[in-house]
Amino acid sequence: MAKTFGVIGVILYVLTAWLYLTSGLVVPFPWVYVLWAIWLAGLIVLRIVFRDRPLLTPLVAVGAVLAWMAYVQLGSWLFGWTA
Repeated sequence: MAKTFGVIGVILYVLTAWLYLTSGLVVPFPWVYVLWAIWLAGLIVLRIVFRDRPLLTPLVAVGAVLAWMAYVQLGSWLFGWTA
């Protein structure tokens, strides 16, 4: 049961990559590299959580979406990023 939640969490996290990869439409390219680094750091966190507590892996995907939303929104407010 725990591994099932772990696999679901990994699938959800991989789906968040679409948000991060398409952010180049809104986020300027020097800043999109930082965003991609955040996603890769989340991937490392996901690996650790999957190994130690697989039931919590869906929360990593939720955190990735929230981090993306916060990053893009703050960039919009502070730097005027628009599509």
